[in-house]
Amino acid sequence: MPKTKIFSLPEYEFDNNLTAQQNTYARLRYSLMVGAIEPGRAITIRGLAAASGLSPTPIREALRRLCSEGALQVLENRRIIVPEMTERRFEELVCARIQLETHAALRAMPYISDHIINKLEKIDAQVDLAYKDNELVTGIILNQQFHLTLYKTNPETVLIPMIESLWLQLGPFIRVAATHVKEFYTIDRHFEILAALKKRDEGALIAAIDADISDGVGGLTKQALKQMLN
Repeated sequence: MPKTKIFSLPEYEFDNNLTAQQNTYARLRYSLMVGAIEPGRAITIRGLAAASGLSPTPIREALRRLCSEGALQVLENRRIIVPEMTERRFEELVCARIQLETHAALRAMPYISDHIINKLEKIDAQVDLAYKDNELVTGIILNQQFHLTLYKTNPETVLIPMIESLWLQLGPFIRVAATHVKEFYTIDRHFEILAALKKRDEGALIAAIDADISDGVGGLTKQALKQMLN
C-alpha cells in the first residue's frame, strides 16, 4: 500500500525567468533526483501544495510531466506514487547508467580542453568537501554537475535527457548510497576520470566512469538494498 505520511521538500531557489509552472516542475524534479521522496510514497496535489506552498494547478501539470518521464507512476486507481524498486529494476537502472554515461563521456573526449579539466577539478574538490561535511544533498548535486559538465562538453550530445531520467528513477537510492559513500567508495574515481581525460585515454575513461557508477549507487550490497526495499 502506498505510504502516505507527511513529507517535506528540500529548499529550491526559483528562477525568475521561468513561469510558475516551470518552476514547480523544476522543484519537484529536483526533489525526486536528490531522493527527498522515497519509493512507494503516494503523491497528491494537496500534499505537495501543503509541503511546498505551491499552487495546485502548476503541481498538476508537473506531476503529469514527471509521470510521462517515468519518475512517477500512475496506479489503476489513479493514485500517483514514486515507483517501487525491485532488485532487478535497480540493477537495470545501474547498468543503463553505465552504458549511457560511458558512451557520453567517450563522445565528449574530443572536446575536452585544459579549461574544462580545471573546471571539473574545482567541482570535484567541492564534492569532496560536501561529503566530508556530511552535506549529502549538496554532494549529490555537485556530483551530478561534475558528470553533466563532462558530458555536455560534446555540443552534439543527445543523451542528457536519458541520463537525467535514470538519475530521477534512482534518486532515492542515490541519497541512501551517499550515506554509505565512505564504506564502499574507497577509491577516488573522479581522480581517475580526470587522469584519463588529461591523457586522452579512452579505455581508462570508460573504466573510470564504469567504476564510479558501480562503486557509487551500484555499490549498495544486496542486503542493504533489501533493507531499503522493505
